Amino acid sequence: MTATVLPWIEAAFALALLCSLFRLLRGPGLPDRILALDTLYVNTIALLVLFGIQHDTQLLFEAALVVALLGFVGTVALAKYVTRGDVIE
Repeated sequence: MTATVLPWIEAAFALALLCSLFRLLRGPGLPDRILALDTLYVNTIALLVLFGIQHDTQLLFEAALVVALLGFVGTVALAKYVTRGDVIE
């Protein structure tokens, strides 16, 4: 059953990834672009986990963990930049 369902789910997350990329490039303001970047990396994590399930490999799960950590740090840095105008005090 997973062999028939996983490609459809992966296609849905790929479409969500493209929609997030569009909002990142065309967002009206900086907060919209930051939110689109958050959504982009969450969709990337979901796709990596789904590909890891489909191909039965641990490497993609570790890559998803690295993307999650980098995405969190990037979001915190961008939030500090928006609120304070500087990342490092």
